[in-house]
Amino acid sequence: MIARLIARADLSRLVRFGLVGLSGTLVNLAVVHVLFGTLHWPAVIASPVAVEVSVVNNFLWNNWWTFRQRSISLARFIRFNLASLGGLAITAAIFAALVDLLGWHYLLADLIAIGAATGWNFAASVLWTWAR
Repeated sequence: MIARLIARADLSRLVRFGLVGLSGTLVNLAVVHVLFGTLHWPAVIASPVAVEVSVVNNFLWNNWWTFRQRSISLARFIRFNLASLGGLAITAAIFAALVDLLGWHYLLADLIAIGAATGWNFAASVLWTWAR
């Protein structure tokens, strides 16, 4: 399914989506570092908060740059957040498992968890949030 979406998507949109995702990853890493690494919040709380902060970042950039929408639609923002719940669940579960169960470093665990959720996020964005 993801391969068909990538084949149908124009390359420039896919690259922009990836760059926005990278910016969201950096935002997520910064927030998880502050909440988990500095303030010592539990992993299962720190990760979803960091994901939501990066979701807002990604929505704004994807709306304006990737999908070229000049206005902010509340309905689109809600769809993006709902679709991102799947990514949040994937990210939080993997992050907590890697950190709490396997003892991995939280920044490495966060990168792996975010990477695992990327396919879901792209598919949901193309097929639902910004569907034409």
